[in-house]
Amino acid sequence: MTTDAINDQSEHDSHGDDHHDHKMTGLKRWLYTTNHKDIGSLYLWFSFIMFLTGGAMALVIRAELFQPGLQIVEPDFFNQMTTVHGLIMVFGAIMPAFTGLANWMLPMMVGAPDMALPRLNNWSFWILPFAFSILLASFFMESGAPNFGWTFYAPLSTTYSNGSTAFFVFAVHIMGISSIMGAINIVVTIMNMRAPGMTYMKMPLFVWTFFITAYLLIAVMPVLAGTVTMVLTDTYFGTSFFDAAGGGDPVMFQHIFWFFGHPEVYIMILPAFGIVSTTIPAFSRKKLFGYSSMVYATASIAFLSFIVWAHHMFTTGMPLFGELFFMYCTMLIAVPTGVKVFNWAATMWRGAISFETPMLFSIAFVILFTIGGFSGLMLAMTPVDFQYHDTYFVVAHFHYVLVTGALFSIFAGAYYWLPKWTGHMYNDSLSKWHFWCSLVSVNLLFFPMHFLGLAGMPRRIPDYALQFADFNKWVSIGGFAFGLSQLIFLVLVIKCIKGGEKASAKPWDGAEGLEWTVPSPAPYHTFEKPPKID
Repeated sequence: MTTDAINDQSEHDSHGDDHHDHKMTGLKRWLYTTNHKDIGSLYLWFSFIMFLTGGAMALVIRAELFQPGLQIVEPDFFNQMTTVHGLIMVFGAIMPAFTGLANWMLPMMVGAPDMALPRLNNWSFWILPFAFSILLASFFMESGAPNFGWTFYAPLSTTYSNGSTAFFVFAVHIMGISSIMGAINIVVTIMNMRAPGMTYMKMPLFVWTFFITAYLLIAVMPVLAGTVTMVLTDTYFGTSFFDAAGGGDPVMFQHIFWFFGHPEVYIMILPAFGIVSTTIPAFSRKKLFGYSSMVYATASIAFLSFIVWAHHMFTTGMPLFGELFFMYCTMLIAVPTGVKVFNWAATMWRGAISFETPMLFSIAFVILFTIGGFSGLMLAMTPVDFQYHDTYFVVAHFHYVLVTGALFSIFAGAYYWLPKWTGHMYNDSLSKWHFWCSLVSVNLLFFPMHFLGLAGMPRRIPDYALQFADFNKWVSIGGFAFGLSQLIFLVLVIKCIKGGEKASAKPWDGAEGLEWTVPSPAPYHTFEKPPKID
């Protein structure tokens, strides 16, 4: 190569480096960014907007149920609210929030400069707003939004659908594509971009839980895609996958859906385990008790999640052997879950605990998620489930798992890493107000639902008998209080971004991990050279 060619090449390389370091401004920065921190922020803001949107729908539901009788909305619109509320909270709030935390923190935790597939990362986010725009646009169509429940059981979603099924199916396909791309990115990043010396059993538990969750996503999202495609062809193209009149089987829909649906529950809770396993040791100022058992317990839960799906279907008339198999497998999940709860308690035992806001949310998570686990064990028992099935007891159970479980862990993670993200400490008293208002109101909202279910109140009904009135009134008050409490969090985050006390590189005494070795706020490009792990 000539001297001129070498000079040209070096000039090209330096321009390439300049471009790599250059941070675009304005709208272009967010549209074209491939930086994992920017994309993580986009995911987190999007999930919070969806959380408020889905929450507004929940308030419509609770306003209607404040007292017996039909007062605010028509039953069909009530069904649209329950359907889209569920879809938005699962696919638009909880899952993107965890993906945002993974985008922000995983590369920093494993010592990588960025996610492995940055352009794919950009695309996996930017298709999400279009998916939910399609879903929400169906409210303004003549037929109305989907009204068949977020589980879209056939034949409700096929033979008796209100005409918006195609929009629902297209939106779910796009959400699924986004999830699969994000999961592939997480797997490739963890497997190929860990810092030298970081073996698998040296990875933070936060990284482990996202690693296992990503494999779950890759395994089950195509099952969901197949399910919604069969719903689409049954509705519009004359097939009979789920139509008994054409030789199909509506119970087959439930088998296929719940084969996706039950691992999906763990997709929304395993990352929560990772967050809490990070915050509890930090504020107990101790190493996590039983690290390796936590890794094996997480993997065990992920494996068992594939063989328990029909516990949602005990009332469909399955054979006795099937009922026993799914009952025992479901109860078996309590073992690795119990290991985790024990390890969190053992980590706190005799630790130098301080009750900062992330720790408060983490402790609330452990206690309230355990309540959700206990009610899950009750639902796992086949003869008892015949009584609980499709009642408000089930609504109470999964909201204890997903609100006081997944959502509280997201709050714990947000408060834990917010100083690292913004470079400022947040208002401590505001954060405490957010915690205590959320804690009191969430229990007022969901705990009485157990009693409503035990008394026989069915779920997804716009009206109810007079004997359920008192509890429903308190539940609705709790719902509005919980919804308003989240505005405190919004104010706190905006104030923290705008300014406040400067955060040090490691604002929490007991925090450990590579993310605390970089300044606060974290630089745009974190590791120019990979750190070495002893």
